[in-house]
Amino acid sequence: MARPRRIVLVRHGESEGNVDDTVYEREPDHALRLTETGWRQAAETGERLRELFGDEPVSVYVSPYRRTHETLRAFRLPAEQVRVREEPRLREQDWGNWQEREDVRLQKAYRDAYGHFFYRFAQGESGADVYDRVGAFLESLYRSFEAPDHPPNVLLVTHGLTMRLFCMRWFHWTVADFESLSNPGNAETRTLLLGNDGRYRLDRPFERWRTPEPYGPTG
Repeated sequence: MARPRRIVLVRHGESEGNVDDTVYEREPDHALRLTETGWRQAAETGERLRELFGDEPVSVYVSPYRRTHETLRAFRLPAEQVRVREEPRLREQDWGNWQEREDVRLQKAYRDAYGHFFYRFAQGESGADVYDRVGAFLESLYRSFEAPDHPPNVLLVTHGLTMRLFCMRWFHWTVADFESLSNPGNAETRTLLLGNDGRYRLDRPFERWRTPEPYGPTG
């Protein structure tokens, strides 16, 4: 099994929805574009990624949303160096179709009170639903490691919540751990590094906004 030396997770750059939540009333979530700031953020992250990967090949998986595709384009990774696959299981949490701003704000308040992992948006998904599809993607990713020529680098261009849930699934974090963590900023990365002991470690933690509150000893 040719396990990669590093698995890099990247959140998309700043999008139209990050600066104006009324846009969800006019545009589908998946169609939102990067802002000028978002393009700049992604370009700066791309510089660091090109330096990190050097001349090594990279297996890339990208969420099907426009803002993640634009983020990947801004990285300017050499075409001959990367193998790119669109991966729908890495998409953003589904909040419903056309999103009325006041209704979404009310549901966010409900979610904050109920819990981000278990609360299901009225026409969309819960964090638990996203966890399940991320888990299914991980099974496919593990199988890809069986190829003897698998690249030493994997790059996932995705969304903040999805990044946290990927790490929750990979490292077997509890729901209480997940609930205590904040999303990374736009175009921020987290990297899983393979150690000499055969275990992966996160290069830096997610910000913790509160102490975990587990129900039992698993926390």
